[in-house]
Amino acid sequence: MSIWKRMLRMINIDGSGSCHGPTAGPRDDGLKKIVIVGTPNVGKSVIFNRLTGAYVTVSNYPGTTVDVARGKAKIGGERVEIVDTPGMYSLLPITEEERVGRLLLFKEEPATVLHVVDARNLDRMLPFTIQLIEAGYPLVLDLNMMDEMEVAGIQVDVAKLEKELGIPVVATVATTGRGLDELKRRLSEYVVRRQCTAAV
Repeated sequence: MSIWKRMLRMINIDGSGSCHGPTAGPRDDGLKKIVIVGTPNVGKSVIFNRLTGAYVTVSNYPGTTVDVARGKAKIGGERVEIVDTPGMYSLLPITEEERVGRLLLFKEEPATVLHVVDARNLDRMLPFTIQLIEAGYPLVLDLNMMDEMEVAGIQVDVAKLEKELGIPVVATVATTGRGLDELKRRLSEYVVRRQCTAAV
């Protein structure tokens, strides 16, 4: 068992009975949920806006002054709820924003987690990806800011990274919409229509 699994069990947030660790499935409104996570300034909110359009509400997380954006989207013909979490660097929170982000992950019952990262700084971003994988979340990794990565002369083999991590990996430029159709397609295939095939 990974250190993250043990941590979740110790703080009594490990969702037993789910095929993906923390409980995955629809909320009381019947909509499955996609929770977007990532560090600040990686384009999370732009991805969120691209997915949800005008169907957005922003409110404080209960008991805090931290804003959380929620919206509806149609992915693969099915309506889902999208949640944009505050910026966070790991599952071990330091700031109030990170604490709220972790609570959203643990309590909001995501059908999947979309981890948005800055493609130029994968060495700093991937440790959080590994934490999320080890914690048992069904995960899609979005390498955002690909245009800036290319300008910097950095190359990433997306297919190889996907194979090594064992999760879907998509390359996007959120500001222009590049890669968004592919992101929606992968979310549809991996998240919305995915059936549990094995216990974690």
